[in-house]
Amino acid sequence: MSPSLTCTSLAFTWPDGTAVFEGLDAAFGPGRTGLVGVNGSGKSTLLKLIAGELTPADGAVRVAGEVGYLPQNVTLDTALRVDEALGIAARRAALHAIEAGDVAEEHFETVGDDWDVEERALATLGELGLGHIGLDRTVGEVSGGESVLLRLAALLLRRPDVLLLDEPTNNLDLYARGRLYAAVADWPGVMIVVSHDRELLELVDQIADLRSGGITWYGGNHSAYEEALAVEQEAAERMVRVAEADLRKQKRELVDAQVKLARRKRYGQKMFEQKREPKIVMGARKRAAQESAGKHRIMHEERLAAARGRLDDAVEAVRDDDEIRVDLPYTAVPPGRGVLTLMDLELAHGSRVRGGFDLRGPERVALIGRNGAGKTTLLRTIAGELEPVSGEAKVQVPLRFLPQRLDVLDPELTVAENVARFAPGATDNRVRARLARFLFRGARADRKAATLSGGERFRAALAALMLAEPAPQLLMLDEPTNNLDMASVRQLTTALESYEGALIVASHDLPFLGSVGITRWVLMEEGELKEIGTEPVGYSA
Repeated sequence: MSPSLTCTSLAFTWPDGTAVFEGLDAAFGPGRTGLVGVNGSGKSTLLKLIAGELTPADGAVRVAGEVGYLPQNVTLDTALRVDEALGIAARRAALHAIEAGDVAEEHFETVGDDWDVEERALATLGELGLGHIGLDRTVGEVSGGESVLLRLAALLLRRPDVLLLDEPTNNLDLYARGRLYAAVADWPGVMIVVSHDRELLELVDQIADLRSGGITWYGGNHSAYEEALAVEQEAAERMVRVAEADLRKQKRELVDAQVKLARRKRYGQKMFEQKREPKIVMGARKRAAQESAGKHRIMHEERLAAARGRLDDAVEAVRDDDEIRVDLPYTAVPPGRGVLTLMDLELAHGSRVRGGFDLRGPERVALIGRNGAGKTTLLRTIAGELEPVSGEAKVQVPLRFLPQRLDVLDPELTVAENVARFAPGATDNRVRARLARFLFRGARADRKAATLSGGERFRAALAALMLAEPAPQLLMLDEPTNNLDMASVRQLTTALESYEGALIVASHDLPFLGSVGITRWVLMEEGELKEIGTEPVGYSA
């Protein structure tokens, strides 16, 4: 039986009463499916339901074969050895025991038919660019991006029939992304991938667009999807114009009919007053006129209601996906003013800044480098979250730091309560007015942070940062485009273009960095920070 996956009448509601799905039907066969949709539409929730991490309120998920799941936020026990994280430690230990001459029966039972498990594990690590790690090191020695690839390597070794990937390129450098793309392109079974990475979505065979609790299917990759969507939207907008014209016509006809009926009524009243006809005849005429007027009124009102209905249906078909509207506070930094000074800085885990590094005025710095190079460690040190081994990191203006794990939010507090923590002097009305700009309107602001999707968590964390007091004149962002849909990335880009303070952005998303007016490119490589000019010439890692 070929691997397949079916969702039947699937329903799910969060504990706070927020409905995600009501009667969702979907079927996934062999091939790669890109699952897309705006932040909060339920993509990650659907994968968790399929993986069995959440239980549906109604309906069923049926899978022919084994499911492998790579979650959006990969967390591995840092004390685990790599072979334990890969799930091969017991088989590997049994093999080594047999090779050492221990022929106990339990060793052979543990190994089963998997005599080449160690070679396969090393080969898989090598294919994902992790050959240097080895099987005896601990997870705590690898970077966040490497831990994502390590979790993927464990899945590839298991060879599940159905593979679920939730934002797999988050935190991966360009080199690691290339390895992931190759693994996706070679996958033989059922794959569902949730991603905002355009290059990854170009590798899929079909797109499943999750919107308003239902799925619309599009054949081909993301480019084909966008082309089909553009044709649909053009037709939908044309239907809106036709429906609007029809509505105007029905309104005119209703007014014209009302004028004619009013004239008839005045004429009948005049004839009645002048008594030119017998009373019984005039009464019959009056009753007939009233019946006719009633029928005409009902007919035109029904036509008008039908026209309004057609317009509502046409408008519903036109997408108007909300985008965050980031209203950054006035944070201008005069040219030449000292913002940040690093002097002979040695960081935890061995990275360093030899000599000095100065940031002045509203400069925009792109911090790039391979996974594990020390970019996040540097930002956390500047933010005061980590103590340097030696040297100094001196910040001379108000600073705000948005980490890639978005752990600035308390999961047990609501969105509004989280934002209020950063601005204790702000009124509840001010907090909610700001949150509305980040699409947390009304009851959405009262949702607990633990129930938010990745993109929603980013919006909530960014809102907290922007409303914080004092407003930041140095803004540091660590992989800010992770978990954001494309509309939100465009809006974040627009917001950062208008920001007048100093900016440091650590990111592997070169198109995003190129769109926000970067003035200095800094490479973290081989444990050191290096200036590489005003553009990343030759950088491909």
